[in-house]
This record gives sequence, C-alpha cells and structure tokens, in this order.
Amino acid sequence: MFIAILTYKKPIEEVDRFLQAHREYLSKHYASGDFIASGPQTPRIGGVIMIKADNRALVDSIIAQDPFSINGIADYRIVEFTPTMFVESSLSDILK
Repeated sequence: MFIAILTYKKPIEEVDRFLQAHREYLSKHYASGDFIASGPQTPRIGGVIMIKADNRALVDSIIAQDPFSINGIADYRIVEFTPTMFVESSLSDILK
C-alpha cells in the first residue's frame, strides 16, 4: 500500500487549470482499482492519494500519468506502508 502526498509548486490558479484533467485521471484509476481514497490537503497546499499497488515501480508509472505530474504542477512524496490494522467496514461507511 502506498500514500502519495502531493505538494503544489505552482499558484492555485495554475492548479485549477489542470484540475478537471486531474480528476479524470483519478476516476480512471478508481475504476481500475488502483486508488482507494484521495482528496485535497487542508489548507489546500496539495493533495493525498491512497494507492493499492504491488510495488513502487507501478506507483511511479501511475503517478507519471497524472496531469499534475506531466505539467509540473505538484511534487510527489511516496510513502509505502504495510497495513496491519484496519476497520472492517467500507471507507464510505467510515466517512459518513
């Protein structure tokens, strides 16, 4: 399991120019089962994506497809972790 922590390196107006393309990228990877959760940081200085992948190389190839990466909008810090404890309900139930 991986967490990508995005930090914007461009003004928010530039981020917003690529936001729709970024959301389409997210939707594609949710549909394929790569992403578990995502959202903006508070305050809005970047974002976070929880990624299900077998290895770091796969994560890097997924991140390389992000319009924020392609257009130099954000830096990415990737954290790999092994979940050993978790809630037995779905994430949507937790977030209600």
